[in-house]
Amino acid sequence: MFDTNVTRIQDFFIIGFPGLSSELHKPVSGLLFVLFLAIAGGNVFILVFVKYERSLHKPTYLIFCHLALTDLGFGTATLPKIISKYWLDDSIISFYGCFVQMYFVHFLATAHSFILMVMALDRFIAVFAPLRYASLFTNTTVSVLCGVSWFMPASWMIGIVFDALILPFCNSNIIIQCYCDHTAITALGCENVREVQVTALGLAMFSLMVPLGFIVFSYLFIIVAVMRISSSEGRTKSLSTCMPQLIITFLFYMPRCFVYLANNVGFTFSVPVRIVVVMLYSLLPAAFNPIIYCFKTKDIKENLKKKLFIRRINISTKT
Repeated sequence: MFDTNVTRIQDFFIIGFPGLSSELHKPVSGLLFVLFLAIAGGNVFILVFVKYERSLHKPTYLIFCHLALTDLGFGTATLPKIISKYWLDDSIISFYGCFVQMYFVHFLATAHSFILMVMALDRFIAVFAPLRYASLFTNTTVSVLCGVSWFMPASWMIGIVFDALILPFCNSNIIIQCYCDHTAITALGCENVREVQVTALGLAMFSLMVPLGFIVFSYLFIIVAVMRISSSEGRTKSLSTCMPQLIITFLFYMPRCFVYLANNVGFTFSVPVRIVVVMLYSLLPAAFNPIIYCFKTKDIKENLKKKLFIRRINISTKT
């Protein structure tokens, strides 16, 4: 433990949802457990299905796999601890365990943001250079771009977490949140807090606004290009190829932008409401994304139908 003149914290105490009555602890833990199963089951299914279905070894579906990995990782990093709090009455997380959780929370969210930018680039090239798409945007290209999307936040997040780790803590060891995040932890410090928070905010804005800016302009150009297509059938077909990506991007960015804008115009949420909102926009998309991949993506949907059809035939021939 880092020795300071202020205090030595051995553990942190996670509050979770403030004001939640004890009668609701078990139902809440049950709901969170179901959410965790949905995130784990859905995203593992996407990873395995794309892995073993060779016809899906294409750039678009490789990007989906990278997004599924971030969703799976985020759910695994955040949910087990808060489930154990309400299920087993275990609110304690170790000092270093908290910072490890903080690292993965922010690293995975940032990686997800940059991978969404790669996904927008994929659709941009598919619409504006369809004849050269196969040569310009290969599986190798996707692997490199997604690798960079993982590596950048993985490296700079070490510095962000280390800056928070060496802060002297004097206020409390109580975290008013469902998991260890940078804002909740640094708020407990008593020296150099502002400097650490400003640095982290700058990187957070960079990792949010740079991909978002690229995504917005990419899809605006795509929509303008699609609207110029003469036939309505062609417009519908072109838009349908972008629809899963638009929905996934909307689910990730819109709630975050709404909360940010609401705070800036003077509309503040109470602490319990803010925590619920953060949990909803952080975890619900991770559960819904696999459904979007399956039912809004033509190739995956058709492959699933074929698998189910073949299985029904096998069952009927056995009986």
